[in-house]
Amino acid sequence: MAAEVLNESRGTLSLTSGLRVHAGRYRHDAAVPAHTHGFAELVVVLAGSGVHASRSGRRTLRVGDALLLRPGLCHSYEDCEGLELYNCCFNPELLQRELAWMREDPLLGRLLWANAEEAQGTLEAAALAECVGHLDALAGLDARLSHRADLVGRLSLVLGLAARTLVEPEGPGAHPAVLAAVRLLEDRPTQPWTVDGIGAELHLSPGYLARVFKEATGLPPMAYLARHRVETAAGLLLHTDLPVGRIAREVGWADPNLFARRFRAHLGMSPTAYRARFTSQDKTMR
Repeated sequence: MAAEVLNESRGTLSLTSGLRVHAGRYRHDAAVPAHTHGFAELVVVLAGSGVHASRSGRRTLRVGDALLLRPGLCHSYEDCEGLELYNCCFNPELLQRELAWMREDPLLGRLLWANAEEAQGTLEAAALAECVGHLDALAGLDARLSHRADLVGRLSLVLGLAARTLVEPEGPGAHPAVLAAVRLLEDRPTQPWTVDGIGAELHLSPGYLARVFKEATGLPPMAYLARHRVETAAGLLLHTDLPVGRIAREVGWADPNLFARRFRAHLGMSPTAYRARFTSQDKTMR
């Protein structure tokens, strides 16, 4: 993997500083051990076969299969036989900035904000060819880091195509109150939010807010905030030397025991175990 694209320091993968998007083709002829990374990732199967394993279960991969993986997810590939993948990685900060408009799209909003850990589906032949075309174009832009509009534009096309495949249409996009609440939680995650507090901030009844929020994201507001905090904490555990207690405070949990419980509930292990496992590997593979 090109050093100018991805860092493998501390036993996990991260995008090189300044690079927000990367697309590349990879082939696996052997098992890829369990690993994690601090970016979101779209995986498209181009050839061969294998098994993708994560907390969500085991899925046999075939040509055209697509997976959208959230940051911090621990996953692996098993029984690989000429498994060729297109990996499209992007920093989650894009979803709060350049791609924030996607929250309002009925399909993209559900794909990028509502799925618990991963979304899965299969691209038909025509859709697969179109997706590969966009990914090839995106891969060709990696070296041109100053062309941010091109990178974000191509990524938008790829994600739009994925959303049409991986998400079932379910009516209009999220209610404006949900979009406002999501922005509050993501912009100010350390605030001691409650549903009542969010409702007061937005001049809405807590009951109504909780109902429309869950309808749009699949999660109650506090569960959504917990997931956001855990994903942020996972990145800090992997890419900094901050003590676990300090990271707990940085993401909004003053009680390290509560932080540990919430982290384990989302990622299946304690923060200490997560850091030890994924920063002690000699090499992390995708």
